[in-house]
Amino acid sequence: MTHLRNGGDLVVESLATLGARCVFGLPGQHALGLFDALRRSDLRYVGLRVENNAGFAADGYARTAGTVAPLFLSTGPGALTSLAALQEAAAASVPVLAVSSQIPSAGLGGRRRGYLHELVDQQASFRDVVKSVHTARTPAQIPSALAAAWESALSAPYGPVWVEIPQDVLLAPVTVPPVTGLRAEPRPPVPRPELIAEAAVLLAEAERPVILAGGGVVRASASDELLRLAELLRAPVACTFGAKGAFPWEHPLSLRSWLEDRHTTDLLEDADVLLVVGSGLGELSSNYHTMAPRGRIIQIEADAGKLEANHPAFGIHADARLALAALSDSVPAAVPDGRAEAVTAELLKRVQERIDGQGLELEQDLLASVRHALPDDSPVFFDMTILGYWAWSAFDARRPGAMHSAQGAGGLGYGYPSALGAAVATDGRPVLAVSGDGGAMYSLAELATARQLGLNVTWLIIDDGGYGILREYMTGAFGEATATELARPDFVRLAESFGVPAAMTTPDDLARDLAAALAAPGPNVLVLPALLRMFAPTHLDG
Repeated sequence: MTHLRNGGDLVVESLATLGARCVFGLPGQHALGLFDALRRSDLRYVGLRVENNAGFAADGYARTAGTVAPLFLSTGPGALTSLAALQEAAAASVPVLAVSSQIPSAGLGGRRRGYLHELVDQQASFRDVVKSVHTARTPAQIPSALAAAWESALSAPYGPVWVEIPQDVLLAPVTVPPVTGLRAEPRPPVPRPELIAEAAVLLAEAERPVILAGGGVVRASASDELLRLAELLRAPVACTFGAKGAFPWEHPLSLRSWLEDRHTTDLLEDADVLLVVGSGLGELSSNYHTMAPRGRIIQIEADAGKLEANHPAFGIHADARLALAALSDSVPAAVPDGRAEAVTAELLKRVQERIDGQGLELEQDLLASVRHALPDDSPVFFDMTILGYWAWSAFDARRPGAMHSAQGAGGLGYGYPSALGAAVATDGRPVLAVSGDGGAMYSLAELATARQLGLNVTWLIIDDGGYGILREYMTGAFGEATATELARPDFVRLAESFGVPAAMTTPDDLARDLAAALAAPGPNVLVLPALLRMFAPTHLDG
């Protein structure tokens, strides 16, 4: 019997034509037409056990593959469960394309006809989270809605988008030819020549230029352009937590990522011209809004809404790569005199002295062990756990896009499912996830996903008996912690019950055990009992 194509086929055909290679998600009653169409598609389906984890997996795939990640969801509870993941994608500018089913068309418009999963306005729950909302009320509207959503997801600023299709539209028979001619053509914002010319003059005349590189540098693949401009200007470069790997960690001009350190804040404030590229100077990038630059700020930002959002600046609405390339072609090379390198070395020395005075050898050694064990071409995904907070400042990512965390929205449970999504994009290269025991509890069901799909993800769970970072915050603020201590399972035996190899490790053995786990095929779990501490904050000084 020849299958009569339907709206679900139009969805998968459209996504494949736009460039999708896989789909993440969970099936549900209203979305069955969508998932059935996958059988007749070359798209790879990656099914997770919880919708929020599916959203995080799509996020990890999109960051690693550098393209849009489709996410299939069902109506009502299934869709709503993905909200936290979509908020992280929005905060971190990650192009996730969520396709959700809806109740049958007869129940739309607030008619309250009592359909399963019925919401008066499902879109309203997502409109303030995602970048754009698209609907298809007939089969003919599906390809255009998906093309518009795909283009929106990849237009500056990148971000998650939402497409909603009623159940009956997904099941409606169609007789049009298979979708083949669909196109989406996002255009990066081009810098205006007069702005580049003026910025070049300001930078050429600066005596103490400093560059702060944000996540927009990574998203625009602008690391080479950043390096060239920094070397022309002899300007020290600091990277925000979202720009890990954008500038070589060991370069003589690298200030690294110590943005939560007052010494770095002081240096940024003292620059007579501070070039901010791909950052809105938000809370973390400005040391909790304590940074008050005294010089001129030049801000290059693809997201027009972030221009001058926190500080007055000479704003250039542009793609980071295009703007940095244009500046490099416009500024004269500074005469090397060693001053910038000396300033950089002195800054890093003062930061290290501050850290060394706090008795934090264990934390530094653990981070060094992770760096030693992790292959340079393998990405790592940190959950909101103390070692992840350390990694923001102190981890050498080695290359752009090699370190990720949930620091955009700050939700728990990101590390493991996002690493699973990344593993789909890495063609067999190992991926590392790092969670605390509290964050790990959000994702335990995905051990079944890792085992079923044979994904090469090693999960390092640091077991400190509770929500460690909240314990630190509450103890520091109130003298004692409340609601932070947790009962938890035997993680090793639990992982083994899923058929996933697991072992306990120690700080002394971590580098060896982690390297072995990463070298083994398929999923692995390592559990490290350790009570970690954060370095003292500097934004509260004075």
